[in-house]
Parts: sequence; C-alpha cells; structure tokens
Amino acid sequence: MNPSHNTHLNPQLGTRMAFSTGLRLLRYYQLSLPFAPTRLQTLRPGASDLRFLSFSRSRSVRPVKSRRREVTAPAAAAAADGGNGSVVVKDGSGGNDGGRVVPTELHKEATEAYMAYAMSVLLGRALPDVRDGLKPVHRRILFAMHELGLSSRKPYKKCARVVGEVLGKFHPHGDTAVYDSLVRMAQDFSLRSPLIRGHGNFGSIDADPPAAMRYTECRLEALTEAMLLADLDQDTVDFVPNFDNSQKEPSLLPARIPNLLLNGSSGIAVGMATNIPPHNLGELVDALSVLIHNPEATLQELLEYMPGPDFPTGGLIMGTAGILEAYRTGRGRVVVRGKTDIELLDSKTKRSAIIIKEIPYQTNKASLVEKIAELVENKSLEGISDIRDESDRSGMRIVIELKRGSDPSIVLNNLYRLTALQSGFSCNMVGILNGKPHLMGLKELLQAFLDFRCGVVERRAKFKLSQALDRSHIIEGIIVGLDNLDGVIDVIRKASSNASASASLRKEFNLSEKQAEAILDINLRRLTLLERNKFVAESKSLMEQISKLQDLLSSKKHILQLIEHEAIEVKNKFPTPRRSFLEDTDSGQLEEIDVIPNEEMLLAISEKGYAKRMKPNTFNLQHRGTIGKSVGKLRVNDTMSDFLVCHAHDHVLYFSDKGIVYSARAYKIPECSRAAAGTPLVQILSLSEGERITSVIPVSEFSEDQYLLMLTAKGYIKKVSLNFFPSIRSTGIIAIQLVPGDELKWVRLCSNDDLVAMASQNGMVILSFCDIIRALGRNTRGSIAMRLKEGDKMACVDIIPAIMWKLESGSEVGQGRGKRMKGPWLLFVSESGFGKRVPLSSFRMSPLNRVGLIGYKFSSEDRLAAVFAVGFTLADDGESDEEVVLVSQSGTVNRIKVRDVSIQSRYARGVILMRLEHTGKIQSASLISATESEAEEDDAVPAVSDAAVV
Repeated sequence: MNPSHNTHLNPQLGTRMAFSTGLRLLRYYQLSLPFAPTRLQTLRPGASDLRFLSFSRSRSVRPVKSRRREVTAPAAAAAADGGNGSVVVKDGSGGNDGGRVVPTELHKEATEAYMAYAMSVLLGRALPDVRDGLKPVHRRILFAMHELGLSSRKPYKKCARVVGEVLGKFHPHGDTAVYDSLVRMAQDFSLRSPLIRGHGNFGSIDADPPAAMRYTECRLEALTEAMLLADLDQDTVDFVPNFDNSQKEPSLLPARIPNLLLNGSSGIAVGMATNIPPHNLGELVDALSVLIHNPEATLQELLEYMPGPDFPTGGLIMGTAGILEAYRTGRGRVVVRGKTDIELLDSKTKRSAIIIKEIPYQTNKASLVEKIAELVENKSLEGISDIRDESDRSGMRIVIELKRGSDPSIVLNNLYRLTALQSGFSCNMVGILNGKPHLMGLKELLQAFLDFRCGVVERRAKFKLSQALDRSHIIEGIIVGLDNLDGVIDVIRKASSNASASASLRKEFNLSEKQAEAILDINLRRLTLLERNKFVAESKSLMEQISKLQDLLSSKKHILQLIEHEAIEVKNKFPTPRRSFLEDTDSGQLEEIDVIPNEEMLLAISEKGYAKRMKPNTFNLQHRGTIGKSVGKLRVNDTMSDFLVCHAHDHVLYFSDKGIVYSARAYKIPECSRAAAGTPLVQILSLSEGERITSVIPVSEFSEDQYLLMLTAKGYIKKVSLNFFPSIRSTGIIAIQLVPGDELKWVRLCSNDDLVAMASQNGMVILSFCDIIRALGRNTRGSIAMRLKEGDKMACVDIIPAIMWKLESGSEVGQGRGKRMKGPWLLFVSESGFGKRVPLSSFRMSPLNRVGLIGYKFSSEDRLAAVFAVGFTLADDGESDEEVVLVSQSGTVNRIKVRDVSIQSRYARGVILMRLEHTGKIQSASLISATESEAEEDDAVPAVSDAAVV
C-alpha cells in the first residue's frame, strides 16, 4: 500500500481528512484510512479509531497499521466474514475479548465524512465571518502582527517573520497561502481600505507577482488598529485554543465597522462560493446610522446613503438594477466600465485617441492591453492605429490612437463589447453567521453586524465595570487605612507576619482581603495628605465611570448610540472619497447593434445566393447611355438578382422561392469591396437545399398600418400585415402558401392608401388601389392578380405611395387620357437597356384579374425588366430628383438620373439607358431617392424601391 495515499490532518482540528472529490473519498475508504479518536467519538460514541472494510467474500483484507496500534488477526477475520460493503469498527476498550463490532453502510459513512470535510472547508478556510468580515487566515495574520507589536507607529518588520509567527502559532498550513493572504491585504487595488501597509514589491494591477517574503516588510494600517483591534484586550470576543492547544487565539476580532462590506470578500468552498463587492467607508457608516435610528428602514432608504459598491480601481457602475437585486436577495450582477477620455491628437487631421484612466475591478491591465492588440491584429476591432501603456506612479494611462476618420464612440463601444473594459461583478453575498453559511442582503448583513457589535460593546462595558468596581473597592480600603493611619501602623507593628497583619487589618477595620493586601503594599511616601486627596479623587472618578457603565448596560438605546459614535469617529478619522461613480442607465449591457453605426449601405445579391455589403459611394453617378461600372466578380454562370439601398440597422426580410421568409439585420452581411464575390447567404440564413432568395425587403420599423404585398410567378397576389414578421425564427416562417409549380417572386411594402402597379413581360399594366386587396394571414395563397395572355408572364410590381399620386390637389388618376408632362410617372426599363417615363395619369384604375392597358410597345426580342413610380422627390424645376441603378446579368452597374430619361407615351419604344453589347440583359434595377452628394450633405434617409427580372 502506498503510504502517500493516507492523508491526515491534526487530531486537535477535529477533522477527519481533506477529500478533493467524492471519487477520491471513496478511494480513500478502500485504503482503510484511520481517523482521529475525538472525531470518531463525535460520530459514534464508544467506537475506537480502528476501522477497515472488506469488499467481497472472496477477497480478504490485509491488516493495515492504524495511528495507534496494528489491526489484530481477529479483527481482520471479522472483516473477512462481513465482506458485504460495510465498514467494520472494533472497539479497543476491552481488548480482544471485550471488543464491539459496529457495522456501517459505506455510502452513509462516505456521506457523513464528506459533509464533515465540506463544513470544515466552509468554516475554516473559504468563507468569511459576517461579524468581522475576515477569513480565519486573515484574522490570524492580523492577530499575529498585533502580538508582534507591528502597529502603524512602529518600524516595518520582515514579512517572513510575520509568516513564521502565523505558521508556528496559529495556522498549520503552507507559507504560500499565508503570504498570499498577507499580500492581498496590502494591495490598494484589491482592497478598498487595505488592512496592512507593505514596504517593497507587493505585486501590481498587471498581475505581477510580489517579491519573496524575505524581501518585503509590513506593519498594520492605522485603520486596522482603530477598526478591528482596538478593544481586543477587553474581553470583547472569545479566545479559543490554537491548533496544538499551546496558545489562545481570538475566534473573532471586535470590528467597529462592517468590514465584510467595506473590503468585500471572495472565496470558493465545497458546493458554495462567495463574492461580495467593496464599499465606501463613509457611505457604509451612514447606512449603519440609518439602521440604528430606524430598524424598520427600507432598502430604498439605505440606498439613499449607500447607493452602491465602491471599487478600489474606480470605474463606472452602469445602472442600479443589478445593485438593487444584489442588496435585496444577496445575488445580482453589477456591470462596471472603465473610465475613459477622448483626446484630440492632431487638429488638422482630426486624429484622436481614447485614454483609459480606470479599469473595472479585478481586471488585469496587461491582459487588457494584450487583448486589444490581439483584436486589432485579427481585424475584429477596427479603427485603431496604435496602443501603448503609459501608466506610471501618477496613475493609469492607456493610450489607444485611432485612425483618421474613425469615430471614437464607435471604437469605444466595441472595446466595451469585446474586451474586459466593461465587465460584470456577480454578487453572491454569502457569509458565516453562528457557525452556518447564509446568503444575505444588505439589510441582513448590517443587522447581523449590529447584533454582533452590541454584544462586543456589552462585553467591553461589563469588563470595564468589573475593573472599575475592583479598583473602587481597593481605593475604599486604602482611604479607610489612611484615615486610621496610626491604628494601621500599630497593627502592622504587632503582627508577626504578613498573613497575621492582613488578618488583623481585616478584623480591626472590617476590610476585605484585597483591601488589606493593598494597604500592606502601599509605600510610605503615599501616606501624605496630598496622596490621600488623589485617592479620594480617583474614587470619585471611578464612581462616575461605574455609573455611566451601569447606565450603558441598562439601555440598548445607549449601546446603539455608542456604536454609532465610534463608527463616526472612524469615518471622520479616515475619510475617503468615492472612486466608482454610478451612471443613470437601465443596463450596462451592449448589444451588437449598439456598436454599429446606422449608415446607408448598398446590398447586392446574386442569383446563386451570394451577398455583399458596400458603401453608398461605391458607384459614382454616370450619364444615360454609358456602359457602366462592374459590380464585382461573380461566380461561374451566376447573375445579379437584387441591388438595393438600406441602412445598417434595418431588418432585412429575405423571401425565398418556396414562400419562406427569413430575417437578419443588414449589417450581418460582411462589408467588402466592389470587386469581391460576396458571402453565401447560407452562412447567414438557414436555407434548405435548393432554396433561392427571390426578393429582399429592408424594414426599419414594423408599423401597424404597413403591409407586405406578395406576387408569385403564376400571378397570385396577396397582402399580409407587417406585424406578422417582427420576430422570425432562424429557420424562417411561411410567408405565402404556393400551388404546385409556383414560386414567390416579388414582395413590396405598402399601405392601404397606396397604389399598386403590376406589369407583365409584354408590357401590359394594371393600376389598382391596395385597399381592394384583402389582408390575409401568412399561410394563405391569395387571389389572381392579372389575366395573362398566352406566352406572357408577370414581370414586376411596384408600389406608388399615396402622397405621390395625390401631388396635385383635386386631381384623380385616370381622369384624362391625354399626355401629361408633369409627374408622377411610371419609369419603364426593358431587358435590352431601353427605358422611358409615362405619366401616371395615362393609366386608368382597374380591378384585379384583368388584362390591363399597354404600357410599353416592345419589339419581338425585348421584354419588360422593371417598372418604378418616380417623381416622389422633385427638384426646384419640378423635375425628378431620383436616380436609378441598373445591373446587368454580368454584374455591370450603371447609375443614372431619372430626369435624363425621356417622357413618352404608352406606345413609345423609349431611349437607351445602358449599352449592353457584352454584358447580357438587364437583371435588376433599384431606385434611389436623391443623389449621393445631397444625401451625404443632408444626411437624408433615401426611399428605396427595387425590381428584378424573372
């Protein structure tokens, strides 16, 4: 058997052994571990410390040496006979003949032993006591320094000397645990009010390790002496034996301030943990005073004086929701941001820098800088040109230089979201109270401290009263002796010994033994009249002190007043301003959308499902009849399908040919250059095999009066309320029910007051009101939109806003058949690159399921590609102020002004919009409401319409 498997703790600790896990615990039991007699008697009186177990009837157990004696042969035989998984205990009180065997179930014994170990960890190592806010190791370090006389006014002493004192007398563990605890109590970035003053290298906020204990020195802080050790020698707390019963140590320190809330605490035990934030000393005393004056004070009243934690590293606390929850229930999450400033580096180039002056509590500064640099290198964090740490003794300063044109607020929000510059502190306020762990809120913690402090003050008062009464009793005897000085001298002269002199004085002057001894011990020089007057004055002072102490002990109100007075004294002596400031915000959580600017953007989608996002100035304005500029590289046999303008925050609804709708924010499509091929939509959307996106609709707001108008390839049309689509699951939802062989082709936004213009590939047009189309649910088919002639198919659909066809007061669409040169117009675009504008008044209103009117007279080889309602935005001269973007099948893009397109009749062929010698046919077209330059200057939101070829 490997002796290293037998792990013993000291018997006086009353702990069986330390098990790392339940599995190791069972393994220890298999190795027949001995236990301390004192602990065994606690579990089962009468049983000795000798125990072992057998596993099966076919396997015997080898005798194992116990701590006190060897296992005897009869005991081993008994174990072999009882090989049923039981623990066999032999009582050694009666030898071999008088032994008593106690069978015990293994799982029961293991459970009890592990629970004992768990409680040992909870009480003796990991969790702080609610009353003085200290763990045992911290308490022992402070007490050892107090015993060594390391006050704030004395010289420093080597930390190795302090650690040796602690290990030798109070804490039977390794020196690393003790030194690490000592170092933490001296770090001003770990504790809000450090308890130890260190001299030397005690680590840094960059997680640099402290110097070895032989190179560092320490002494107590003045606050520690005033707050924790002031009344230690006045019987204020109980003293218990140390680990070897050679000395006494305090079970608690007589704290005057709730140290658990002042400096907080963190620790992980067995099945339980604690994480308590630090607070400001002055605010803590104020909240304690409120509770003293009003025990029924509400949490809101306490928060008026102590609004939240105060971390030693400062920072900004975002919102109060987490604080309220933590103070109310004991659990909550506090979001903390670093404190930053924006500095202008160069006024000419307008380059700026973000300066980080404070970071969240328990954040490693060096790791933060390294993480930022890593994100910049991986291009996950854009807009940063350089980062450097300029921190020194004067304070923290991390400089993050930004690139020219970068928005500091956007970069800062990205830093909050991607790095520890914003982090959460999860409060779990668990502490030991009356020997048990408790989860408590703010008021419960303050009340528990007040109850403890009342007991401390009461014990101190009783101790002082006892001393005052004893001294007063002696002074009374001395005064009696001085008043009868001749008689006292005569009695002493006649006495044969000290004992007989004491007995004679007691009998002659009716004195007690202490009084008689005090008279015998008095010096002759104190027999003068002046000395007698001093004794009389001391007696009077003692009587006043006794009266005050008795009055204090007779009233809890007076005790509470004294507690408040002493706490305020500590507050006034050690004032400290708040470091962490509270931001009045609902939540410190940042969503991804919060760090994305809502800028105008271009979305290009190909027929095979490749999408890319580009800046709006990618395509410059060109003239009618030019070749255009390529939209970028396309895959083999791929063509452009949609080209639209939207904003980064818009919800983009993707409608597939199978009638399914998907949703994603516009910024989800990666931004790339014009020449890039784009990102497959299957990486953004959960498309099924063979499913294609046929229509894309950007939606900035889901209004109640807005509808989606859907048109299929076979001419079915329906209107669905936009309210059906604000929450779309990742796998999509049904938008329209399709008949076999049909496909969803076009989807447009509309309202009931708008007009809908539908056109076929042969140029037939139906103009109708949207309100005559009945609103249906998602899982419906709709009605016939247009009666198509043989060989004809639906080409496109567009919505004419109500404000557009009501531009002229009193005019009605379709009242006149003559040509009107004023807007609004219908803009026709053919697949061959021809186009024209036709006045809207040239078309009369028509119900659905009709053949329609001729809108374009095509040649035999040409067909209609798109139709738009234009004239929504007009220039000063009354002409259209819009632009149209044409995209060919090869990906060539041409952007032209609508005003350059001629106004012609319904039967005209039109003019050349784009030359298509080597670029195929027109694949898609999009309408932009204003020129690029004006949109940038006015920061206007453009109205967008788009159409695509079948």
